[in-house]
Amino acid sequence: MKKQNTIVYNAAKSVILLSAVAATSCNGKADKAADTEAPKEAPATEKKFLSEPLISEIYTADPSAHVFDGKIYIYPSHDIDAGIPENDNGDHFAMDDYHILSMDSIGGKVTDHGVALSVKDIPWAKRQLWAPDVAKKGDTYYLYFPVKDKDDVFHIGVATSKSPAGPFKAEKEPISGSYSIDPAVFTDEDGTSYMYFGGIWGGQLQQWATGKFDAQGSKTDSKQEDKPALSCKVVKLSKDMLQFDGTPADVVINDKDGKPLLTSDHDRRFFEGSWMHKFNGKYYFTYSTGDTHFLAYAIGDKPTGPFTYQGTFMNPVQGWTTHHSIIEVKGKWYIFYHDTQLSGKTHLRNIKVTELTHNADGTIELINP
Repeated sequence: MKKQNTIVYNAAKSVILLSAVAATSCNGKADKAADTEAPKEAPATEKKFLSEPLISEIYTADPSAHVFDGKIYIYPSHDIDAGIPENDNGDHFAMDDYHILSMDSIGGKVTDHGVALSVKDIPWAKRQLWAPDVAKKGDTYYLYFPVKDKDDVFHIGVATSKSPAGPFKAEKEPISGSYSIDPAVFTDEDGTSYMYFGGIWGGQLQQWATGKFDAQGSKTDSKQEDKPALSCKVVKLSKDMLQFDGTPADVVINDKDGKPLLTSDHDRRFFEGSWMHKFNGKYYFTYSTGDTHFLAYAIGDKPTGPFTYQGTFMNPVQGWTTHHSIIEVKGKWYIFYHDTQLSGKTHLRNIKVTELTHNADGTIELINP
C-alpha cells in the first residue's frame, strides 16, 4: 500500500490583489539543484495573492482537476530543480513523475497519494513528463501524458488504473498519431470523449505544421505574423480510450467578425494549456496565450468548434505561463491554476484554486490572481 501524506490546506481568507502582478521573465539561469528539503516560501514582498498554495511539501504545476465519485482529484505536474539553465525550449522543466492529490471539498485537507507514474515506468519515454490529464470510462481511469521519446520528440501516452489515485500502468507505445503536449480530455453528455492538445515553442507544435515532424522547423511561427496563428488540435478518442478515432484537426478560433486570430495577435492567440468545459449548453474553449501570460476563452456550439473569441478571464500570474483547469463542485465553478509564490522561480511552481464566475450573459468574470 502506498504511503499517503495528508496535508492541511491553508484556508486563510483570499486577499484581493492590490496591485497588478507583472509576469516574470523566463530569461536567465536556474539555480543549482536543490536538496531534498521541502519548498520554502520566497521572501515576503509587496505582492498580495488571491489564493494560497494547496500544498507546500513539493512543487506542483499544471493542475488538471476532476470530480470522481464526489471527491476532487488533482493531476498536476511535479516540478523539481534539476539545475538545468532556463531556455525557450523549456529544458529546465525536467519533471520525471506525477503525484496525484485529492480533497473532499474546496478548502479542505489535501492528500498526496504519492508517485502515480514515473518516466522510468514508461517503456518508450526519455524525459520531461509534462502536464497530464485524466478521464474515466466505466471502472477505469485513463491518465494522458506528454513525454519526450528516445529522440527527444514529444508524443502523448496513456496509462490506466482502477483507482483515480493510481498507481497507473503505461501502455507500451504512445498514442498513434499523437504529438506535442498538454492533453486535455472532455467527455460530452453523449459519452463521446475528445482530446485537445498542443503547445508551441518547447511544446514542438510548430514542428508538426506539415503533419510530419520537422526537426528544423522554426522555433515559432513568428515569420508568418500576418497569417492565422497555429492552433490547438482536437480529436475524438476511440471507444476504448486508448487511441485517436480519426485525424487531429485544428481548433478554429475566430474573432467576433468571423476572422481568424493572427500569429501577431499575442494577447489573444492560442499558445498552450487548453481546457474545455460546458456551461448552459455552450462549449467554452479556454487556453493560455503563453508568451503574454493571459488566460483567454472562446465559445462554440460544438466541442470541435469553431469558437468565437470572447476575451481574457485571468490576468497574468507571478511566473511564466498559466496552465489551468475548470470544474463544477456542488453548483459552484472553480479554476485550478499555478503561480510561483513559494519559490519566486518560473520552473518551481505551486498550484492554487479560486472560484470562477459565469456572468448572466455567458461571459466569465475577470480574475486577478
